[in-house]
Formats: sequence, C-alpha cells, structure tokens
Amino acid sequence: MSIQELKVNELDATQFIESKSEEIAGLVGSGLAINALSGGVDSSCVTMLGHKALRDRLKTYFINNGLMREGEPEQIVSIFEKLGVKVEVIDAQEAFFKALKGLTNPEEKREAITQTFYKDVFGKLVKASKAKYLLQGTILTDVDETVAGIKRQHNVFEQLGIDPQAAFGYKIIEPLVQLRKDGVRKIAQACGLPKSIYQRMPFPGPALSARVIGEATPERIKLVRQATVIVEEALASTAAFQYMAILHQDRVTGMRDGKRDFGFQIEIRSWDSIDARSAKPTRLPFE
Repeated sequence: MSIQELKVNELDATQFIESKSEEIAGLVGSGLAINALSGGVDSSCVTMLGHKALRDRLKTYFINNGLMREGEPEQIVSIFEKLGVKVEVIDAQEAFFKALKGLTNPEEKREAITQTFYKDVFGKLVKASKAKYLLQGTILTDVDETVAGIKRQHNVFEQLGIDPQAAFGYKIIEPLVQLRKDGVRKIAQACGLPKSIYQRMPFPGPALSARVIGEATPERIKLVRQATVIVEEALASTAAFQYMAILHQDRVTGMRDGKRDFGFQIEIRSWDSIDARSAKPTRLPFE
C-alpha cells in the first residue's frame, strides 16, 4: 500500500488538524476510542487530535512498562492535565519484564514488547472499555524503516499484511502516517502542545530496552535510566537531534579508591537530523 507523503513545506497545519479531527470523528462514530500516550511528540500529537475529535469518548492511557525515563509517567500526566486531557496510568511493569526475560536479540526484544503491548496489556484495556478503535502515532518513517527491513517498528502492522482487527481485536487509526518528524512537530505546535513536547527528542518505542545491549533486566534498565538522566542533562544545551546512553554487556577495568575495579560500560551517542531519515554525528566539545 502506497502512502502519499505530506511534506512540511506543503503542510497547512490548521487545515490538517480540522481534516484529521473530522476523519477520526467519522470513523469512530458514536463509539469509543482509546490511545496510549508515551509523552513523545507523535503520541502527544495524536492525543490532542483525538481529544479535539472525540472529547470524553477518547480514553487515554500511559502504559508504565518499567522501561521509561526517570519520572516520565508523572511528568506527562501533569502536562496533559493542564491541557484538559485526563490520562490514566497503567502499571504493566511485571508483564513487560516477564516478556523480556532471557532475550538478548534486539529484534526479539522489540517483538516481545510489541506483542505484550498490543495483545496483552492493551488488548485487555480495549475489552474492558469496549472501544473498537486505537488511535496511534505511526509516522511515515516508521513504515519506511519496517517495510525496508531496517528495523521492526512496534507500531506498524497493516503495511506488513497484518490485520490488527484479526490479530488484536480492534482497528487502528493512524492520522499522522503521511508525515515525517518535522511535519509532526509542526502539527503538535499548532495543536497547542508546549515546546517541551513538540520539540522533544525522539525516544524509541521499546524505550530503554533498546538502549541495553543484551538482556533488559530491571537492574540493567535502572542503570541505563540513571545514565540517561546524566547524559540528557549534560547535552541539553546542544542542538543535537538525539543523544542517548547505551549500556554494554561487557565490563571495563578502572581504578576506584586506589584499587582496580570492574565497572559497567556506558556509550554515549549523539547525532544531528531533521526528519530522522538521515543523520550525521554531532560535533561535541571536549570540555
């Protein structure tokens, strides 16, 4: 299935918001829809579009999978509460860590998270709410990367020949699927989201598990979460598109209190991009 791209320089934000709001309302009709809010610009933008179209007929959840950044659930709920959007936090940490147990292959970890999210955690929420539709922040780059085999994005199904209705029991609405990241930022700003959201750095669907090489245990996630806080604070003043801490499997030798010690190895990555399709390393000062 071919998707017609809407480029940011051709994008009329007001017209897009009105058109997609009408489309969502028409598809859902008098029924209910649900969506998962992670706090990233894509899911935040979809939440605002859905809220405009459906108001209290949209149920918004934050799935706490135990893989998010420090304080993220509380921060996101607070931001959207100020925007008039109620967000319910679902504690699903146990289910996700159980699914990740023993997995070291990156694609297997992605698939485990996908199945746990859509079939287990969200499937139960859909049945409980009796909603027939899931609003989702899939963008064109997600589709391109998955179809090309670059990496399996957790939110791409129909483009792979997977019917969400048959697989999970609900239909998926993807209002942003014609846009790249720069286009989503433009729409998010026009939707009234704060700069802290519409200019937010991209964060992967598998969250911090994608930043742990090897098995993503609760202990290793805690380590990379702590490292992420340090890296994001240190590089916040740069203009980099994305920066992150990666936890390696191997240990490295160092000195602590005058004695030899083995510590965990953290790699720092940083790069510049506009649309998340191409990138180059960020030139960071050694100071």
